[in-house]
Amino acid sequence: MIYRVCFVCTGNICRSPMAESVFRARTAEAGLDGVVEVDSAGTGGWHEGDSADPRTVSVLEEHGYDGAHTARQFQPSWFSRLDLVIALDTGHLKALRRLAPTPEDAAKVRLLRSYDPAAGDDLDVPDPYYGGLDGFEECLEMVEAASEGLLGAVREQTEGRVA
Repeated sequence: MIYRVCFVCTGNICRSPMAESVFRARTAEAGLDGVVEVDSAGTGGWHEGDSADPRTVSVLEEHGYDGAHTARQFQPSWFSRLDLVIALDTGHLKALRRLAPTPEDAAKVRLLRSYDPAAGDDLDVPDPYYGGLDGFEECLEMVEAASEGLLGAVREQTEGRVA
């Protein structure tokens, strides 16, 4: 049985595709690519059908990750098929929990940086869209740091599953 994780930010062109690409690479490295399905979406549909921001693609590819992506908007109906919905900041967390059809679905929503013990109380991944390339680099660092803890949590949830 497949374990499904969806990363969500605002427009699905910067933070969430970055998190999707990094976490997909982590699950593949861990031998979980046949057990864990990873995707992403945005809380809004402004960029639906667009590729990831060129700065996102540049930073991902520079660090050895896949930059291919097509933006889409998160749909409340997806909760029933998802095991974990990962919000990139507290605004997304609140929006997703409001969209959740049931309390069980709302409980599936977590902040990405809550999986990074070094994050402390600052659990938002800042939106790099209106800044320079250094903001995208910082975003990648935060995503990579949190991905290790997230991988451990997902590995625990998928123990014994076979693709």
